[in-house]
Amino acid sequence: QVQLVESGGGLVQAGGSLRLSCAASGRTFNNNAMGWFRRAPGKEREFVAGISNFGGTTDYTNSVKGRFTISRDNAKNTMYLQMNSLKPEDTAVYYCAAYRLPVVAGIPGSWGQGTQVTVSS
Repeated sequence: QVQLVESGGGLVQAGGSLRLSCAASGRTFNNNAMGWFRRAPGKEREFVAGISNFGGTTDYTNSVKGRFTISRDNAKNTMYLQMNSLKPEDTAVYYCAAYRLPVVAGIPGSWGQGTQVTVSS
C-alpha cells in the first residue's frame, strides 16, 4: 500500500494557474503509474490525467488537454499537476491516485485525501 498526500489546492480566479503536488510513501514510487482525478459538486469522480511509472506516457481527459500538464519526479517520490487557464468548471476536489500497474490502466489501488480547487469567475 502506498500513502498519498496532496497539496497545492486553493482559490484562484478564472484564467489563473495552480500546481498540485502529490507526495508518495510506503512503496517504491517508480513501480506504479499515477493519476489525478477530480469530483465536482454534484458529479461523480472523473479521470483528469495519468502518467506511466517513468513518465514516458501521459494521458488527459479532453476538457483539460492543452491546459493541464502532469509530471513526476521519481527521485522525490512526487507527482505534479500544473493547471493553467483555469475555468470555473475546473472547480472540484482533486485526488491523487496510484495505479496497481506501471501503466495507466484499471482502477487505482491507492488514493489521497483530496485537495480543494476553486476557480472563481
